[in-house]
Amino acid sequence: MKPAIVIAGPTASGKSGLALRVAEEFGGWVVNADSMQVYHTLRLLTARPNPADEARAPHRLYGVLAPSEVCSAASWTAMAAAAMAEAWAAGRLPVLVGGTGLYLRAAMDGLSPIPDIPDAIRDESRALLARLGNESFHALLAGHDPVMAARLDAGNSQRLARAWEVFEATGRSLAEWQAAPRQGAIAASWLALTLVPPRQPLYAACDGRFLAMMAAGALDEARAMAALRLDPALPAMKALGLAELIANVQGERPITEAVARAQQATRNYAKRQLTWFRHQMPAAHPVLEQFSESLEQRIFPIIRQFLLTAP
Repeated sequence: MKPAIVIAGPTASGKSGLALRVAEEFGGWVVNADSMQVYHTLRLLTARPNPADEARAPHRLYGVLAPSEVCSAASWTAMAAAAMAEAWAAGRLPVLVGGTGLYLRAAMDGLSPIPDIPDAIRDESRALLARLGNESFHALLAGHDPVMAARLDAGNSQRLARAWEVFEATGRSLAEWQAAPRQGAIAASWLALTLVPPRQPLYAACDGRFLAMMAAGALDEARAMAALRLDPALPAMKALGLAELIANVQGERPITEAVARAQQATRNYAKRQLTWFRHQMPAAHPVLEQFSESLEQRIFPIIRQFLLTAP
């Protein structure tokens, strides 16, 4: 199996900067593993690498889908496998980077064997959620699939709809499917590095980065997304800060409140990511601080040793 690097961690931890330096140092291609950065129109709000960084090393799977499309873990894994095969064929090292833990686990460990859900059932699920509202929909799910309802927060529209549609289509709880043996992992020799910085510096980085996004034109990006009039349940519409800025664009919230709420949402998300990576990727090499150039002296030897010993 050929070697591949995974660089994971919460938002604003410096993953993209580390991935770029690894790609430059070891002749790599940066492969996006972030569920929001696959969509174009959202370069700023999803913190995609800027054109100057993209010119320093090949980048793949950034901005490749319209925000009207749905990118599942299975479809992303297929795209990632193709990108990695292309990198290996060119004699390059694939460097997967992102904060979407489900994508990274799909690549390394495979996915639960959930059958494809018919479009009609998926559409009915989302229409029912929109009609009932999250709280009532969550209560309805509890009557059909109490195990998943107990696991899910009523505010998580996407996961609620997913649990409902799987039960409707298969007659089995999503929890049962998730407990089944995984399938479809990408065949590679993996080295995973996880950035897990202390919370307070990370939260400060989240706040500062959102202000930088605003200065760079994030409000115009939100205005462009609002003009598309997309279904709010689409994954792209869940980009951090987007709903808050659209509320400002539509005159529903002053900009200071919108920014404060967006920063809070980002900090909350970073907290959930920290917990997820600590528990779900225990075999990864932890890097207990945000990325800086000084870390290269510790991280690069780990990668060199891996490449020397990888099958």
